[in-house]
Amino acid sequence: MQENFQNLINGAKQMTDVIKRAGAASTSVKWQAINWPAMKQQVLRLQIRIAKAMREGRYGKVKALQWLLTHSHAAKLLAVKRVSQNKGSKTAGTDGITSRTDNHKLAAVEQLRRRGYRAKPLRRVYIPKKNGKLRPLGIPCMSDKAQQALYLLALEPVSETVSDKNAYGFRPKRSAADAIEQCFKALCRKTSAQWILEGDINACFDEIGHPWLIEHVLTDKSMLRQWLIDKGLFYHTDTGTPQGGIITPQTILQTFA
Repeated sequence: MQENFQNLINGAKQMTDVIKRAGAASTSVKWQAINWPAMKQQVLRLQIRIAKAMREGRYGKVKALQWLLTHSHAAKLLAVKRVSQNKGSKTAGTDGITSRTDNHKLAAVEQLRRRGYRAKPLRRVYIPKKNGKLRPLGIPCMSDKAQQALYLLALEPVSETVSDKNAYGFRPKRSAADAIEQCFKALCRKTSAQWILEGDINACFDEIGHPWLIEHVLTDKSMLRQWLIDKGLFYHTDTGTPQGGIITPQTILQTFA
């Protein structure tokens, strides 16, 4: 088993070297000149292989393919592109960085490395709720958002494979409109249920135990540990998941739903 896993890792390293020699990792390429459809296609092929291995129960291969994806230049480009162009890019973490030039984006891609990575403290902000209470959000720095976006690309094929087919929250290519459509299909028949029960777990994401998550989520454990701990300047937490990052608590939970 260990030998097969090592062979997969070696093959992944060789493929990464081929991509680099082909010029995909060259920083001389301008950001605006990057062939984004080609980058998405490279990542999609790996995600499909991860999902297939997950369905087959080949967890060693899943880990090897996840390693390959998180070390591929195409995935790093897509991760930086996502965090530098979404709405959250305007909200700074503790480093105060909110925007980047094209050269900064290319430099950020080259800095996305697992070795030596240390997540920075989160910026704590509070969002008012309708009931008058405050919802705490942990805002990561741009560099940490990019790392989360990178590893999310490797985690989504796993969560999408095992998630409930009728779960719609924070799922790629799904929206509230899809949930409404499914509700209509389930309730439009004469034999449909007459009552709908709504449930809510009190402080669900604030009380999730870290050891349980680390044991069950199929991703890089050392990276996951750094993102689970809300590393404030004056305190730390032993439970809960930061709700202002790229990898949402829902995605983590769907991994073993």
